[in-house]
Amino acid sequence: MRPPQPWSERVATQASPSSTQASVDAALVQNVLRQVGRRVVGQDYMVERLLIGLFTGGHVLLEGVPGLAKTLTVRTLAEAIETSFNRIQFTPDLLPADVVGTQVYDQSNGQFSVKKGPIFANVILADEINRAPAKVQAALLEAMQEKQVTIGGHTYKLEEPFLVLATQNPIEQEGTYPLPEAQVDRFMLKLRVGYPTRDEEKEVMRRMAGGQPINVQAVAKPEQILAVRRHIADMYMDERIIDYIVDIVHATRSPLDAGLKDLAPLIEFGASPRATIALAQASRAHAFLRGRTFVTPDDVKAIAIDVLRHRVLITYEAEAEEVTSDVIVQRILERIDSP
Repeated sequence: MRPPQPWSERVATQASPSSTQASVDAALVQNVLRQVGRRVVGQDYMVERLLIGLFTGGHVLLEGVPGLAKTLTVRTLAEAIETSFNRIQFTPDLLPADVVGTQVYDQSNGQFSVKKGPIFANVILADEINRAPAKVQAALLEAMQEKQVTIGGHTYKLEEPFLVLATQNPIEQEGTYPLPEAQVDRFMLKLRVGYPTRDEEKEVMRRMAGGQPINVQAVAKPEQILAVRRHIADMYMDERIIDYIVDIVHATRSPLDAGLKDLAPLIEFGASPRATIALAQASRAHAFLRGRTFVTPDDVKAIAIDVLRHRVLITYEAEAEEVTSDVIVQRILERIDSP
């Protein structure tokens, strides 16, 4: 009896990628990473997740203390792909018109004209997003989900690629407005950005202490990014991987059905169907960044916590036991059988 084939051999015959296109895509990714690396030291996890968001059109929420190069990384990424970039500093007195724009009366002709807001850019950095009131968050919500905004009764499409990268400070909660669950669910990924290592911090000091600007070249055009998105969307995903993703997300909603009786008292609400779609898209992008043309269970496991941590709401009992959503998702991954 022949031994079972390794996963890569079992599915490789199903995928029929263009080797030329794969080489072009790989070169594009390496060029972008090289340019980002000119300014940003370390933070490989954050950079890779930002690329996953860029190559799938999924918005990203970054949580971390100030000074971890979140803004610098996002700005550098926007420069490397030759796209427009706007940073919006969210404050409690911000108005929706400050984000999407408004109508301005022109006395010379007695007519109103539209003054577009900073949301009209390819890459938006929403800095300290949880400091904005509900009306501003609602205006941003339409832009994130529908890729359009409404000004004075008229709808304006946002130019692709359109990506919202938002930051929030986890340790300073005074004067903040918790993000509504509907808006949190619009973010494909939620990242927890940590401190650099000692060696990385030494390198940061060497590069930045001189105060000289570090130039970054634009090595990709928006149409190339959109082409990569189409390529990733067409990547092969085996039916067993699809079942595996659905089983993981379903286990967050019905742990009893998945045989995870001990997790049932810890989960208030599970992930939505949008999480299933996001996990599939992010897994494809993760495989793409690894140079593969098909998705493996390891891709799903690698990205699952970032996709699900903000979509799994825990109970008071879980908080009392200091069990986070990250821990719950990790337990699900350990106990759901992978293909």
